[in-house]
Amino acid sequence: MSQTDQPQDHYAETAFRADAIPRQAPPPEKSTWKKLGSNLDVARLPWGNYVGVNPTLYEYDNEWFEDYQYMKEDYLAYAMINEARWSKFVDENISLLYRFLRFWFVVISHGFSFIGGGGYFITGVVALCTILFLFAADNIIDALTPLIIVVSVCGAATILRKLYAKYSIRFYKSNKNWSDDIAFCRRTGMVKTFRGEFPFYEFDAFIEMRADMKGNQFHSLKVRHRYPQHSKDERNGLPLDFDFPADGSIAQLYAMWDMLGRYMDVSQPLPDIPRLEPFRHLDPTTKAFDEAGKRGRPATYWRDLYAKASEKELKQLREEHRQIVDAAPWGSRPDLMAQSVPGYGDSYTAEPEDVNAYGRFPNKSDRFVERGEAKDASPQNKRDGD
Repeated sequence: MSQTDQPQDHYAETAFRADAIPRQAPPPEKSTWKKLGSNLDVARLPWGNYVGVNPTLYEYDNEWFEDYQYMKEDYLAYAMINEARWSKFVDENISLLYRFLRFWFVVISHGFSFIGGGGYFITGVVALCTILFLFAADNIIDALTPLIIVVSVCGAATILRKLYAKYSIRFYKSNKNWSDDIAFCRRTGMVKTFRGEFPFYEFDAFIEMRADMKGNQFHSLKVRHRYPQHSKDERNGLPLDFDFPADGSIAQLYAMWDMLGRYMDVSQPLPDIPRLEPFRHLDPTTKAFDEAGKRGRPATYWRDLYAKASEKELKQLREEHRQIVDAAPWGSRPDLMAQSVPGYGDSYTAEPEDVNAYGRFPNKSDRFVERGEAKDASPQNKRDGD
């Protein structure tokens, strides 16, 4: 669908189109890290030239159908992502006491549970101590009392965790609302933040190296504002950025950025993922795309698939999709933004030498290369899965 075919009255004049990115100011001068905007950044992902492959975490979502089944039609009002905005903040209408009690409820129910918690480990330690002190106790009951108490506590925690998993969606619906004020907005092409509104094309995506509490290193996706002089937090000097989760290889991070670009680009239909399926008819570009038969799927494809497929079948589909993501041609694509931002290529052009072979976890043997120039690059519009 060309730009002239777009329903102009639905989208704002500021709506993002990859083939109409305006001229912008040069990026800030290089930092002491030269081509590394941050000492944790290892690659900047290219703009445009869509591959049309979604990350597995969103293509085969583990949680969306449970939410949809419970909320039914109310799902349209409570979803994190819809046809208008991709929210990045939850506004909870609850008291501090409720937050405090909920925190400790989750800590106890999840920490002591036999399901995914420390229940078996704690019980094992107490059982070992019980055996060691069994002959020192006056009677067997005294020796077994601590073990009985621990098993009872862990058992109760397991029950509470199951109840939480089953009914937490009700608390979510009652007390949580995804914010329209902190979000990536498709209709307007703007990103709403605590520090004001900024055009989507002023943000760049970086692969960032991170470390968990145990010191293990891994990579994640950061979408960061290119002009921190206008958006950084004056209290701590931190730049304005957003995390977008993806699981698996580095290719999954590329897929996440590709999907976000297509979501914001009104010349493209909404990404064909479960969470957006209920909203496809509400977005003019997507509605025209589907009515023309270009989607090639029933209107309720994802809903029907999740209603009929077993967890084993869904797991198999997820594994197959991970292979699709890893095999997609992510590397060596020119960066469309280099046409619109003077000095953009000089500020940061490195990417993994072989994206498809690059793992999620950093390795000393990993190599990064300079991306080629985008002299005549134009966005290659592809639908999901093409």
